[in-house]
Amino acid sequence: MHGSSEPDNFMSERTNQDWLADLTGPPEIQEPALVELRERLQRGIFYYLSRERSDLASLSSQEVSQMAEDLAQDSVLRVLQNLDSFRGDSRFTTWATKIAVRVAISDLRRARYKDFRLDDLTADDELLPGTIAATSPQDASLTPEDAAERADVMNKIEAAMKEALNERQYQALDSVILRGVPLEIVAERMGTNRNALYKLVHDARRKLRSYLEAQGLSIDYMLDLFAG
Repeated sequence: MHGSSEPDNFMSERTNQDWLADLTGPPEIQEPALVELRERLQRGIFYYLSRERSDLASLSSQEVSQMAEDLAQDSVLRVLQNLDSFRGDSRFTTWATKIAVRVAISDLRRARYKDFRLDDLTADDELLPGTIAATSPQDASLTPEDAAERADVMNKIEAAMKEALNERQYQALDSVILRGVPLEIVAERMGTNRNALYKLVHDARRKLRSYLEAQGLSIDYMLDLFAG
């Protein structure tokens, strides 16, 4: 393995066609190709984790290397599952490394939200402590009047969500929009898929907008109030 920091160094002279043929060939040909692909993807993932993820800066090189090794195996499987989608518009290894990075991003998201529970998101709970409050940080430059106006709007939004939305709409809007939990995580917890969840969030936002406007509070007004 070369010592360069670039994630896609050549380890052999396989062409795109060679990669496709070897990875789908008989075991004695496929196995060496799989080993090389895993090593390449491990380097690519390590490069991404160590150079592009500032949130992992506290980890040692050995810890990042172990993460890359673990993720590389999953990435190889993902590449094999998607071989039919490779169109040859780039080098095969470049295409495969992009898949590996997406695997790494997805895994890190799942790790971040591993303790996320829908049971914590019910319309009977107080909304401000963990959700809306986090979207409206305190601004020392606010006048007492502005601060009071913001607080009043937040209370109206909280009341509107509890009044206008059913339980699943509330959970979807709270987790995706207010908490910023990735769609795939929320969809998994709710036992649905991304498309269905997206529609659920869309319907909840439309329902909430109509409710708020019926109360005389426009969306544009709220955006202006919290701008900056």
